[in-house]
Amino acid sequence: MPSKRLLSAAILLLLLVTAIIFVGVMIWWTRTNDSNEFEYVEIREYEGQDLSSISHFRENSIKGPQYLDNETYSLTVTGLVNNELEYTYDEVLYNYPSFKKVVTLRCVEGWSVTILWEGIQLKDLIADAEVNPEATTVIFYAYDGYSTSLPLDYIIDNNIMMAYKMNNVTLPPERGFPFQLVAESKWGYKWIKWITAIELSDNEDYRGYWESRGYPNDADL
Repeated sequence: MPSKRLLSAAILLLLLVTAIIFVGVMIWWTRTNDSNEFEYVEIREYEGQDLSSISHFRENSIKGPQYLDNETYSLTVTGLVNNELEYTYDEVLYNYPSFKKVVTLRCVEGWSVTILWEGIQLKDLIADAEVNPEATTVIFYAYDGYSTSLPLDYIIDNNIMMAYKMNNVTLPPERGFPFQLVAESKWGYKWIKWITAIELSDNEDYRGYWESRGYPNDADL
């Protein structure tokens, strides 16, 4: 009888230790794994302002939603710069401070959404590339072949953001993961999604996908 009680106690102790280790591992994994789908919950209000839902967007991209792998993704900054850059997804997030701002996207199709965006200031990224004085234009390229451009002064003077979160949630693929431009005071066709490359240029006449099809290049609201 004593030996059976001892064996039972040993088994219970082993089960208890195993359970403690398992719980500890799960807590560590939850805190360190950024891809945990339960880590963030979409918010619909920020500092007293109502927010649109992520689902309120209309799908109007030129080739449908794009699905990029953050493990193989790279962002390049090239053109009229002294220091060409290439970053992984994590390097962009960790190398630059983030900030949040509520901005309304307005589409020429007649709909709009007000979202809390979180991302980095593009001027920080551009500064590290050491832009040449003759550069006047920033050209953005997307994974699906889309492109657009904006004046360099507009990017710097307005603290324009390259976002990686919306309403406290990492951008879903259909919303532009890994990065979407938050082009304040511009129509939605300047809000390029799935950004893969940024080029500094002196070509102020560059026309992107929709601009080359007749849309105004300034896109002012």
